[in-house]
Amino acid sequence: LAISPFNFIAIGGNLNSSPVLMGNTTVWKPSSTAMYGSYLVYQILKETGLPDGVINFCPGDGPTISKTLVTHPDMAGLHFTGGTKTFNTIWRTIGENLEGYKAYPRIVGETGGKNFHFVHESADPRHVALNTVRGAFEYQGQKCSATSRMYVPRQMWDTTLKGMLVEELSKVKMGCVTEFDSFMCAVIDRTSFDKCARYIKAAEESPECEIIFGGKCDDSVGYFVEPTVIVTTNPKYETMCEEIFGPVLTVYAYDDFEETLALCDETSNYALTGSIFAQDRAAVVKASSALRNAAGNFYINDKST
Repeated sequence: LAISPFNFIAIGGNLNSSPVLMGNTTVWKPSSTAMYGSYLVYQILKETGLPDGVINFCPGDGPTISKTLVTHPDMAGLHFTGGTKTFNTIWRTIGENLEGYKAYPRIVGETGGKNFHFVHESADPRHVALNTVRGAFEYQGQKCSATSRMYVPRQMWDTTLKGMLVEELSKVKMGCVTEFDSFMCAVIDRTSFDKCARYIKAAEESPECEIIFGGKCDDSVGYFVEPTVIVTTNPKYETMCEEIFGPVLTVYAYDDFEETLALCDETSNYALTGSIFAQDRAAVVKASSALRNAAGNFYINDKST
């Protein structure tokens, strides 16, 4: 059983073709918000000579179809990319139905992230600003690896980086995907739009937060959410901990490098991607060691995605 996400259509081809190359057949359940794009990938595979019955395309309502497929006696494995809660639910369902399978299902999955940029005082602030705009706001932040929290030395933030980040974001164009100069477009659906709007409204009302860029949501023509930067005085404020999966970045300005490394490591249950920005080699080594369990994909002087 291959369950693919909406954001990268090619992932559906990967989730299915890898077990097929090993001699298996698959049932492909695409995201309900990306069925047509996934179907085109399926048709391309068919045109290249894929025999009938090897990859079986099965679009539809997620909970309804997944419940039937996940509990089927012939379900031998799960290849999943998507939300953490969904994956937890499926894994729990498999565990509760072990007696009903003909063999123990193999489970492979990749889920969410609360990915960080950690900036050292030796970092190049312009390089940080450019990489953060791309890391946080490309594809409206709708990537499991998108940058959504940033730790910055207070002096650098106040004197240079804050201004540079706002300056670069002011150049970002939002528009239709058919306009190739649009850096951002709408988020995927109403659910995503409402979730982003809810977090932004809470930040606007919180005494611990200040929105220094963006913050507007407009669903009059598409589900558009401006690239939004929240600055918080609370390093464990909810937008520093919880995955939003939208164009919202939260920044915390710190005073002590080593203490904040520990804070970054313990703040979120996610550990998908993260980046350290520094020109001081000793700082890179220290951060690499302190954050070794905070990110499966760890980058140095590059965006987290």
